Amino acid sequence: MDNLVKIRDVSSRYDISARTLRYYEDKGLISSIRSDDHAYRLYDNASINKLEQILILRKLNISVKDIKLIFDSSGSDVVLNVLEKKIEDIDGEVALLHELKDIVLEFVSHIKQLDFSKESDVKLLYDKTKEIETSLINVDYAGNPASINRLLEVTEKLDKKVPDVMIIKIPNFRALTSGLVSWDEIFGAFEEWSNARSHFFKSVIFDCADFLTGKDGKAEWFVGVNDEVMDADVEPYKIVEFHGGLYAVTVSVDGDGESHNKVRAKVDKWLETTNFIEDESRAKMGHMIYPHDDIMKGLGYHQMNLYLPIKLKEDCE
Repeated sequence: MDNLVKIRDVSSRYDISARTLRYYEDKGLISSIRSDDHAYRLYDNASINKLEQILILRKLNISVKDIKLIFDSSGSDVVLNVLEKKIEDIDGEVALLHELKDIVLEFVSHIKQLDFSKESDVKLLYDKTKEIETSLINVDYAGNPASINRLLEVTEKLDKKVPDVMIIKIPNFRALTSGLVSWDEIFGAFEEWSNARSHFFKSVIFDCADFLTGKDGKAEWFVGVNDEVMDADVEPYKIVEFHGGLYAVTVSVDGDGESHNKVRAKVDKWLETTNFIEDESRAKMGHMIYPHDDIMKGLGYHQMNLYLPIKLKEDCE
């Protein structure tokens, strides 16, 4: 047992959450060991080495699905194919960015020739813009990087890398709560207990009857319950009133911390363009949609919906 590392030590050493480690286990990328003497997960040197490989590949923006393909292969052909495809993706994005830069520079050049203190120049720019707008449908891109049509095509392709953000309002609802417990208990005792009592539960909104939050290395799971369920029915757990509110909802396809961090960074930029700010009095939440659910088999991948609590800026003034 001397060569085994505890899950909290792995989490601390590599600055990743216990939930992310469990996710990698669920995907078959690493494995843990348990013994009668230890209730927590333990990792051997082989799993630690694989984890280091995973973290390097994730930094290269290689998907968890492709990492699984790499690990399952016996030779280097798969990893070379994955990396070559990633290079092609990067080259495509770089080409788009260069083209966008050329377009912006050309617009800058035109604007520098105008005097915004002169009403005639401002009117000229306005008329030119309207002229482009009205003739846009008839303009074909023929290799001219200054074409307004191509500008829209380039920015549309780049914008696809930014997640769509949906604002929803979750109503208050009665919820069974696991309380703030370890991740192992969440996906162990509590999950087994709740699966055996699924008749208690009801969908709250968008088929998302449960929300998972985390704090200080621990987790809490909220599940909507029917009105007739009593406190005695859910012992040793509790029923609480879940206070809803406004949330900005985004999607992270790979359910690990690296994906969440990238999506969160983009949501922060999105917030800068709105009248909303994060509501730090409420917890960030997640809800996992699994492809093995009958209704979601068309996905083919795990989808984590991320819920960021928000409020209007004016509510803080």
